[in-house]
Amino acid sequence: MPRIPLLSGSRLLIVSAPDDAVVVSPPPPPAHAVVDVPAAVREALRFPLDGPALERVVTRGGRVTLVVEQETLPLPGAPVDPRRHAIEATVGELKRLGVPEERQTILVASGLARRPRRKELARLVSARFARTFRGEVVVHDVEDDDLVHLGDLDGVPLRAARPLVQTDAVVVVTAAETVLHGGPAALLAAGGPEALRAANAESLVQPAGSSGWDLALAMERELAGRVPLLGLSLALDRLRVADAAYGYPYDQASLERIVRSPFTYLFRVLPGPVRMRLIRSLPVGLGASAAYAGPPSVAHAEALLRAVEFRSARLDRPLDAICLGIPRSTPHLPRERPNPLLAAYLGLGLALRMWRDEPPVAAGGTAILVHRFHRHFAHPTQQPYRSFFAATRAGPDPEALAAAEESARTDRRSLDAYRAGQACHPLLPFADWDGCQPQIGHLGAVLIAACRDASAARQLGFVPTHAVGAALEMASGVAGGSPRIGFLLAPPYFPLRVG
Repeated sequence: MPRIPLLSGSRLLIVSAPDDAVVVSPPPPPAHAVVDVPAAVREALRFPLDGPALERVVTRGGRVTLVVEQETLPLPGAPVDPRRHAIEATVGELKRLGVPEERQTILVASGLARRPRRKELARLVSARFARTFRGEVVVHDVEDDDLVHLGDLDGVPLRAARPLVQTDAVVVVTAAETVLHGGPAALLAAGGPEALRAANAESLVQPAGSSGWDLALAMERELAGRVPLLGLSLALDRLRVADAAYGYPYDQASLERIVRSPFTYLFRVLPGPVRMRLIRSLPVGLGASAAYAGPPSVAHAEALLRAVEFRSARLDRPLDAICLGIPRSTPHLPRERPNPLLAAYLGLGLALRMWRDEPPVAAGGTAILVHRFHRHFAHPTQQPYRSFFAATRAGPDPEALAAAEESARTDRRSLDAYRAGQACHPLLPFADWDGCQPQIGHLGAVLIAACRDASAARQLGFVPTHAVGAALEMASGVAGGSPRIGFLLAPPYFPLRVG
């Protein structure tokens, strides 16, 4: 019987898996980053995939707005992210073309997440660049009264920050992680809460069936009709984890090495804060394999296609059940201990939505999320999630959630906390819950293994179990016969090609 290590929170669980279990791991990263990011960015801006080059988009002495996002994905991140080099290289190219730094505005599109503070903004670029940049840095506020109405799509208003409209050109600098992160989606994140709340996707790595992609395209079209617009998208490599992890999660032979290692036992008996400190101390590297420029949607689609091709794992057919550990990290910045809804979003809204062609689990199958599900809400960042849980005391009733969301829209205290950079937007918990719905509707059951707060699991409509073994037995009973059970080695999360 094979034994598989799973990271759940800061704990390392050793799970006894069936003999025919399918271990799903990402392909190993390259030994070295393929691309010199600044050189690739300059080349892409001079020779875009479509449309005019940067030198024809901007005017000498004009004003340019650069739209950037926080480094939310991949999870976990790396101390040095290629997007930092891309931002600096783009600013350098603009200076070469006659746009001084004083005429450049960096607009940080943080969407519904907590607005970053000065210290967090400095991490978007190198320390030297942060000290010497003389342009303006603006953190977007989705509740700003001065948002400009650009148009509507299916009754959803498309509004944009003034720096996107009151400028001579807009350059979007992001990485292609999903259809809802980067590219034209960054323009949505620099807009109003209505479009962000309506943005969703069946799959995060293919545009088909994605309302978020459709809204992002409409936003791009409306904005391109007002100002010249150019996008730059990076295709990121796989994360390179230190040798101390024995090759996990890329090398399946690392599973037995971890199980047999004496350090595994020592790690498991350490206090939680010490384990977390050790995990965060592991050196992690991240590079880029390509850079593309052109209209934001074109550059983003090409970079995303390349990233999916090089970073995806393949399944010949869907699984009957899948088991995955949930890390002690939130999908949004700042990284904190996740509450039960964020833990569910990490598994259902992120890991199991990164599929192409077919979902990784068959319709009516089972997902097993390994997490304790403690109702812990980091103060003050996650306070809006308390309101969500108050509305689900009797279960996730759609009418009760709709009433709670309507109340959250006008909660002045929560909105003030968001605008002050203290908490996320009060609508973010409801957007996260909607991100879980495609998988919840597709699956037959969601089991929470190693759960320590059964009420929290039942409030979200999930089934709590005390141990992973019991969850595997329940999944086998649901599937009947000899089910095909997979174990997802993550994070980092990676695309799944099925079929």
